[in-house]
Amino acid sequence: MDEHASWTLGELTDRVAAALAVGYRGQSSGRVRDLPDQRAIRWYTTLGLVDRPAAMRGRTALYGRRHLLQLVAIKRLQAAGRSLAEVQEELAAASDERLERVADLPTTAALPGTAAPAGMAATAAPSPPSPAGPPPPAATGRRRFWAAGVAAAADGSAAPAATGPSGTTEAGAAETPAAPTRPAAAQLQAVQLADGVMLLLGAAGPLDGDDLLALQAAARPLLAVVHARGLHRHATERELP
Repeated sequence: MDEHASWTLGELTDRVAAALAVGYRGQSSGRVRDLPDQRAIRWYTTLGLVDRPAAMRGRTALYGRRHLLQLVAIKRLQAAGRSLAEVQEELAAASDERLERVADLPTTAALPGTAAPAGMAATAAPSPPSPAGPPPPAATGRRRFWAAGVAAAADGSAAPAATGPSGTTEAGAAETPAAPTRPAAAQLQAVQLADGVMLLLGAAGPLDGDDLLALQAAARPLLAVVHARGLHRHATERELP
């Protein structure tokens, strides 16, 4: 087993995202993925753009630094406007040195779990701006949605806390409005004012005889309009279910 092949396919995709969180603004074409997923990596392997797994642990394929270099190099070339055919021509059988130049991986401090190649000294990652200083300039192009999560995982810091609707703080949660209160179910009572004319009431209690007589008396003008305009149907005219 290659001692440098220690990443599963899922771990490899995480390291690709971490590497592309630095100096990469995503793809200008909406038809090209910003980050390769596991299915895309397998496809790149069938095209010869990415080497086959370097080793196996049981039935688990393992990958190493060269695979990382290949994937990052592919995405950087695509971001520069190269077609996949052009990328394939440029990176076919490329040496590790060539891949190092194209991939331009960040320092090992910004990319945990990835050792620098022999003879390459790791430089310190640039320190973030002081909270008292001016805010960093807004990034142009599409938002690098993967960068914030990767950066937080790299330096061990948690995502900023957000205050929920109840005033409690939930780490990593976005502030969302409170869900609308659903109305309570109401039980309705039906009063037949005339043949084919029903009145629905949300009464608090059962209706007695006096209530029914009062409703029928009050509904006489309404019933006159309903009959005059032919808006009611007799029981014999109702459709069968």
